[in-house]
Amino acid sequence: MLEIGAWNTLKVIRSKEHGIYLGEEDCKTAETVLLPRKQVPPGVKAGDVMRVFLYRDSEDRMIATTTKPYITMGEIKKLKVRHVTAIGAFMDWGLEKDILLPFKEQTAKVSEGKEYLVRMYADKSGRLCVSMKLYRYLKPATGYEKGQDFIGTVYEYKNGMGAFVAIDDLYTGLIHENELYSRVVVGDVVSGRIIRLREDGKADLSLRAEAYKQMDEDSDMVYAIIKSYKDGLPFTDKADAKVIKKEFGLSKNAFKRAVGHLLKEGKIQITDTGIVLTETK
Repeated sequence: MLEIGAWNTLKVIRSKEHGIYLGEEDCKTAETVLLPRKQVPPGVKAGDVMRVFLYRDSEDRMIATTTKPYITMGEIKKLKVRHVTAIGAFMDWGLEKDILLPFKEQTAKVSEGKEYLVRMYADKSGRLCVSMKLYRYLKPATGYEKGQDFIGTVYEYKNGMGAFVAIDDLYTGLIHENELYSRVVVGDVVSGRIIRLREDGKADLSLRAEAYKQMDEDSDMVYAIIKSYKDGLPFTDKADAKVIKKEFGLSKNAFKRAVGHLLKEGKIQITDTGIVLTETK
């Protein structure tokens, strides 16, 4: 049986002016598929065996190609959006006919020219499509360790939960909302560290380094923002956590650590109404 969306090793059954027909058996009743003449290697003849990829052309006919696509059936790969239409987004997968990402398979609104992580599947009509719904298909992060750095792609965001990340574009991870102190959107490539590995193989992630490593960077950022205020920061480290997150993108604890570090270095002073610099350099 010919397998669409995959590489097939087939025999040349017959040759025509417009190409060669390939099949699994050398008989007239066997299912065959056309390899267009422009893709037929020189010297190919009836009885030869070829490895070809099968998909559907612009007229929805099964067709063979020797061109390697960027993704095959069941694979998870990153593809770029060529254009968005009324039925969904069409993505470049390396072949002449772009592949469809239906609206119902999108986890967020997509933009032309941006890459997204997708999985290939066949719809009920047997047409090849891709989906951004990857949760059930990612592998457990069993080969990773707590504290290990990671890099991955955000493939979904759910309010109340956080950003779902495919670690190394293959393994399941989640950045909980309480760990998100900067804006991330679907399609973003993010990096950080693994803060917890669950028994089911799912990894909890953070975009920030461990506190002692992150403090210097946070302190520099906090100092720069305080400096941008003409008369100093109009609140102290006792401010509401939402105010701190909005202004600095930090948790209240991280902000207090940064302020404490700056105080120890003698760079700031806390007043009754806010935080001011002790130097103007």
